[in-house]
Amino acid sequence: MVALIGAGCGGSNESNGDSAGSQSGTGAGNGSGSGSGNGASTGTGDDGTFGEEGDVGSSGSSGASGASSGGSTGAGEACATESSQAGFQQVYLAFAFDVSASMLASDVEWRRKDLKWDPVVAATKQFFVDPASAGFRASLTFFPGASQATQACQAARYSTPNVPMTPLPSPAFGEAIDAIEPEVSARLSWRTSTPTAFAVEGIVDFVEAQRQQNPGKYAIVLVTDGYPQDCRQGNTLEDVVTSVTAARSSNISTFVIGVDSPPGEGSPPSLTNLHEIAAAGGTGEASMLNTGDPAQTTAAFKAAIEKIRGAAVSCTIPIPAPPDGRTFDKQKVNVTYTSATTNAPTTLVYDQACAADGTWRYDDPANPTAIILCDDTCAVVQADVEVSLGVDFTCEDVLQVPL
Repeated sequence: MVALIGAGCGGSNESNGDSAGSQSGTGAGNGSGSGSGNGASTGTGDDGTFGEEGDVGSSGSSGASGASSGGSTGAGEACATESSQAGFQQVYLAFAFDVSASMLASDVEWRRKDLKWDPVVAATKQFFVDPASAGFRASLTFFPGASQATQACQAARYSTPNVPMTPLPSPAFGEAIDAIEPEVSARLSWRTSTPTAFAVEGIVDFVEAQRQQNPGKYAIVLVTDGYPQDCRQGNTLEDVVTSVTAARSSNISTFVIGVDSPPGEGSPPSLTNLHEIAAAGGTGEASMLNTGDPAQTTAAFKAAIEKIRGAAVSCTIPIPAPPDGRTFDKQKVNVTYTSATTNAPTTLVYDQACAADGTWRYDDPANPTAIILCDDTCAVVQADVEVSLGVDFTCEDVLQVPL
């Protein structure tokens, strides 16, 4: 998901060239033009001046990385000579993966490895190597993660992930899971606890340190088949809720994937209380997986991941420096949204108060550094991740930005 931003220029000479292209390029003379992705082109006349408003979305190929350049999408002329590339804010997903004995011990029916661990792991590994995950960065932390109970119940134990923040897709995550499986199976005696509160606390510390060096949108993805258990104190459901609430106040969301146990004698009750963690983390309800049928478990996990993938999409678009050293003018900007499924551009309206539907705003109207999609617009983007966002710099004021 990228946006192409064209630099604005002065003048409004008409062109006698009027063409569009689906390949990037520039040309001069009658009927020549430039275009890229979903965007339309602007033609140039014999005198080399740029022409009338383009028809964004009327030409070019559609795709997940489509973008528009050239023609204006609303009032004002798009006399762009070049384009600068901008993308959605980088998204970082910190996975906390439960490797306690109940996931694969196979000592009783509801802890059967083939019904819980295998399908969940298969779907997890697929996410990390899926080409559709490109653009995300992720880390992976296993919990419990120490050979002694006292170490497992320490937040510091989880502040360094087993797989550091890595661009996706990547095989590193599957390799880490494959490496830990025999270790877990062979040492079940110390993998029986579920120190969720300490794992979350340590991962939050890791995220806080990471974003000091790499700003972006961060979220925790908690994958667990049980409630917090063991540790002498500080490891209750309420403790986890407190941690994710504090993280949310620092703009770190928490998603929850709850892995219910297969039905059977001695099977624990459903993990519906995990909804409290997701709600506190600002992500609604937990995604609950019913195990017992490996194929259904894998499919349900994939659906949960797709939901997270969409919801994690950032709705902040940093404004790059205009090309050719031009000066950015905050009142000469048009923004459009184009879905890859329809290839029909929709002009978004600037509204710093986000009071209306289909709007966007600046992060700081006095000194903007990013475009932020308002909530309803953001929801549309998150529901359809194959989108392009066209941002044109125009030659005349089209916005009234409050100071």
